[in-house]
Amino acid sequence: MGPVLFLTYTLLSSYFFPGSVVDAQQLFIIRDIILSIEPSTDVTRGTNVTLRCQVVVSSSTGQKDLSRVYTIHKDNKIFYTKKSNTVLNSGKFKCSVNIEGSLKESEEKSLKVTGLSKPVLHLNKDEVTEGEEVTISCAAPGEEGPIFFYFYMDSNEISRSSDSNKTAFYETKIRLSKTGTYRIHCLYSVLVIPEIFKSNKSDEAVVSVREVAIKPALKIFPQSKVFEGDRVNISCSVLTSIHSSQPVQLYLSQGNTLLTNGVNEVNHSIVALAKDPGDLECRLEMGGVTKVANESLFVTELFSVPTLTMSPAEVFQKDNITLICESGHFASERIDRGELDYSLDPPGSLVTQGGAGIFRGKALQHDFNYTCTAQAKGIQKQSQTLTVRPKVFVSTPTISVIGRAILGEQFQILCRSDTGSLPINYTLLKDDKRVGTRSVQQPSQRATFPVSVTKPDDITRYRCEASNSHRVPLPSARLNATVIVPLSQPFLRARPDFPEMYEGNPLQLSCSVEGTPPVNLTLYREDGKQPLVNANSMKLTLVYHVERMSQEHSGKYYCEAFNNASNTVRSNVVHIEVYLALWKKALIGGFCLLVLVLLVVVSVLYFKSKRGKREAAAELSVKPSSPKSDDSVSVNLTHNTEVYNAATDAAPLYDGTEGRVTNGLRHSAASLPADISNRSSYTIVDRAVVSVWSERPPEAATDEVSSVLSSEPDVEYTEVVHPQPVDPVRVPLRKGTDTVYSELKNSPHGAADPHDYGSVQYAELNSEQPEISHYSPEVNSYQDLPVPVD
Repeated sequence: MGPVLFLTYTLLSSYFFPGSVVDAQQLFIIRDIILSIEPSTDVTRGTNVTLRCQVVVSSSTGQKDLSRVYTIHKDNKIFYTKKSNTVLNSGKFKCSVNIEGSLKESEEKSLKVTGLSKPVLHLNKDEVTEGEEVTISCAAPGEEGPIFFYFYMDSNEISRSSDSNKTAFYETKIRLSKTGTYRIHCLYSVLVIPEIFKSNKSDEAVVSVREVAIKPALKIFPQSKVFEGDRVNISCSVLTSIHSSQPVQLYLSQGNTLLTNGVNEVNHSIVALAKDPGDLECRLEMGGVTKVANESLFVTELFSVPTLTMSPAEVFQKDNITLICESGHFASERIDRGELDYSLDPPGSLVTQGGAGIFRGKALQHDFNYTCTAQAKGIQKQSQTLTVRPKVFVSTPTISVIGRAILGEQFQILCRSDTGSLPINYTLLKDDKRVGTRSVQQPSQRATFPVSVTKPDDITRYRCEASNSHRVPLPSARLNATVIVPLSQPFLRARPDFPEMYEGNPLQLSCSVEGTPPVNLTLYREDGKQPLVNANSMKLTLVYHVERMSQEHSGKYYCEAFNNASNTVRSNVVHIEVYLALWKKALIGGFCLLVLVLLVVVSVLYFKSKRGKREAAAELSVKPSSPKSDDSVSVNLTHNTEVYNAATDAAPLYDGTEGRVTNGLRHSAASLPADISNRSSYTIVDRAVVSVWSERPPEAATDEVSSVLSSEPDVEYTEVVHPQPVDPVRVPLRKGTDTVYSELKNSPHGAADPHDYGSVQYAELNSEQPEISHYSPEVNSYQDLPVPVD
């Protein structure tokens, strides 16, 4: 029995929970519903289990009873709807309550019940005859869910339910075909996802099987000394007959071959052969009853299966061969050896019979299959197939180099024959002396020999031989291959090889190297990114032509080379310096000489002009600034003013003390010449702000030359800065530097100049002018100076 279910519910109304329901008379809400399993969620079979469903309700008044409907669910199916006792099994449970139309469910909980109820086995018969059926049933009291049933007889499973049963009962039928006493039991398993629980086995039931009084009989004649070719008679019948409504079927077989079948009795006759199986069977079937009788037939072999052999064991194409067909033994009491007849298949295969079982001929040029047949007294036996594979003589070998043969380095020599049966022995010879031997056993193998040579001609000293039979080995030709000589350092040469190369001349650069072609030669210029010329040919020299050189061709040149035997090698560097053409040099030299001559002439003229001017300056007369009867000049001398003789460039005649020089009269403490009426040229310099125009810039030389070459008389101006008087009527009051021009007449050789103008030299004397009151009244009485003559 399973546990008893006790359902207890409790109403609580002390808390509020969302999900309220409004009643016309009373308000309430279901706050919570709790499912508990007591005493535990994991119990053993037979334990009383209580499922307690507690409901917590809050209502507006506790006086009125609320209508409640409780439901217990198991595995999402209704399990309990009112208070009652029931049997619990493993599963998942939850509780729901419906109060006045308001429904709420609890959380789901699992109950695990270990141990299942003991199964109950039942048989409809405990005694049957052979082939009779027995009905067996198995029950699982109080179990639910998917249930699987299993039936066993003497610990061997004899049946099981094919599908799960939702009921706790299963029934099946079994047929007992063998006599004896058998013990039968059952068990079941319950599926509770995800686990399967297996029950204990039921009590055993004993059933007895009685034998049916019927047997088959098998007879063979003759029973002994049966030789091949003898005829044998076999019969299969029922030994004892019974009264039965079911027919009796008989089946006669030899090995897996069914000879005949029938009802009650069958007979069959065969020719005995040693190769046939000797096991005979007579099978009886009646309803579910099957009985068998077996006998063995022993047949003596008349002669053995012949064997076909070849002599010699290995032959080459078109060699003589001998095929021998022979039976190893025969039954001498029945036949003589001479009664055996041999034949070769297929006929007409270039062989002829030379005796009993002997066939001679020549081997074909391809593989061929032979069989032979021996026969006597109607018995034929065929040998196994013999495949004759005539070997092919090795062909004349060829000798070659694998890859490249490089002078001084090791390389491989290959010996190979196009045809020939394996194995083939290859021998490498050098001047008829054996270097080594290689045996090729598989098609994927090759006969290679490592060698090296020190001279290119040494490679022709090698040859090889090939052999795969007793014949004389076949020699190859001598090795004819190119030995690649590594390149030497290239040599770059320039032609013409003159110490100096000039523009317009031709140039030829040739790069030569020694080695084995093809050779890749490349000419480079050190400052260039791309090669000038590249060639890959059988030639060992590369030539580069320039028809007319220019200075752009100056630079350093080199070449590189490589072939199949060496890495890139570089040549010497050739330096090319292209000079100007001779006519360009001559033209430039003449131009430079002409410029030099012109510079000399200009210099001479310039110095002559300077000297002439100085000589003329000695005779220069001072022209007064206002028209008077005598040629005199009045100069105001102030501080920082010096007076020089323009012709001699000597020390200053006046050292800067404020004073006045008029017609050689000294109005100062400084020492001046007593008489300046000799018309010598004097220069008055203001040391505070000096700008002497008589010291001309270099570009004035050209003007001086022009002045010398001109027929116009020289006019020299001396720019003198005079303090300006204050004349409110004529000029406004000014401060700063004023420029006043004094005209000094310079007449060659002291002669009077007929013109009113002459060579004028400017001297700019810049100084801050003092106040007007600082000057002598004599200055203020002067008239304006004349405008300088250009």
